[in-house]
Amino acid sequence: MNSAVDHLSPDTILSEMKKAAVTHVVWLPDSETNWLFLLMQKEPTLRLIGVSREGLACSIAAGLSVGGKVPVILIQNTGLMESGDSLRGWLIDLHVPVVLMVGYRGWTRHGVTEDSAAIYTERFLNAFGVNYYLVESDADAPRISVAFAEATNTRRPVVVLIGDEYHGFVR
Repeated sequence: MNSAVDHLSPDTILSEMKKAAVTHVVWLPDSETNWLFLLMQKEPTLRLIGVSREGLACSIAAGLSVGGKVPVILIQNTGLMESGDSLRGWLIDLHVPVVLMVGYRGWTRHGVTEDSAAIYTERFLNAFGVNYYLVESDADAPRISVAFAEATNTRRPVVVLIGDEYHGFVR
């Protein structure tokens, strides 16, 4: 990666959340999103809700949405797959318009993908009929706004796959 536009900045992610009027971030903390966490923590318009299991994020986001809030779920692909029943029952079946920002662990654009978490992520989303957008760099960030608009218009969950999880959240 050679220039500033080749990475995904946590500032850009936060800016997209603010454009979508996100009120709550429901997430499972991890080391890869540290810079984003520090920015979100300082943002007075956001409330951070940590969960101990990704499946809990779906029910919490559903409740927030019913209460008129705009949640986003921030988890990894492994947790997304672990929470399939909650995704189905709380978000898909109840028509909850929520965006899930999912770290695409193991995915690689420039090589052979060997991590089964990455191999099965898109297959998992396709099996559940959940639309998704890949975001690798700041240049892709407008896809986040597209995802929020789609979730609102379809009253369904939409996923943003963060393809630069291990490289992009640098400052």
